Amino acid sequence: NIGLLATDTMRNTVYALAKDHLTGEIEEFGKKLVEHFLEAGPTVERVRIRFTEHLWDRITVDGREHEHSFVRAAGERTATVEGDGSGVQIETGIEDLLVLKTTNSGWEGFLRERYTTLPETNDRILSTVINADWTYYDSTDVDFGGVWRGVREQILVTLTDHYSPSVQNTLYRMGEAVLKRFSEIEKIHLSLPNRHHIPYDLQRFGMENEGEVFHADPEPYGLIEGTV
Repeated sequence: NIGLLATDTMRNTVYALAKDHLTGEIEEFGKKLVEHFLEAGPTVERVRIRFTEHLWDRITVDGREHEHSFVRAAGERTATVEGDGSGVQIETGIEDLLVLKTTNSGWEGFLRERYTTLPETNDRILSTVINADWTYYDSTDVDFGGVWRGVREQILVTLTDHYSPSVQNTLYRMGEAVLKRFSEIEKIHLSLPNRHHIPYDLQRFGMENEGEVFHADPEPYGLIEGTV
């Protein structure tokens, strides 16, 4: 145990340094923690810290933001800060951003063979839970909060601005749009699982379902991932 920091000490350090240094972006706080632990631990050669920030919005009442009441926002903010004294690498991300578009999406023209059972469609609900992580060319002078909010906004805007022939196509468009908008970002990885919404069979009740009633079904399941 000689020369090793106790985990209890590490926890206390996070709380103590938070008082003066967790006043802005979590990435900047991560830099300070990396710096501290490299100095505090005589055997420490490298520090890696991962954050998950839960977002809260003020509740709006009669058109005005309430003074002390909040609602949990969608899409958590994540950051991983890693350093060894010679430099710091930062990866920022979004987790669990649930999105849905009710039309303007399809899946057709794909390869069919003996085990293919999925029907083709040019009009379906596209629903997914977006997880994204991106890295920076240089993390010394980045507006981390502004970039994070801008990436989240761009991902949502891109979801709406095209007919989606596949989740894969939309994933690539999202990544491409983010890189074009933010020159600070070197690459972005996106993970989009299918959240299928299938028209419910009302014919057995003598009723027509004209794209009005759906049930959420985890099958068939697909996890689409890609790095741009």
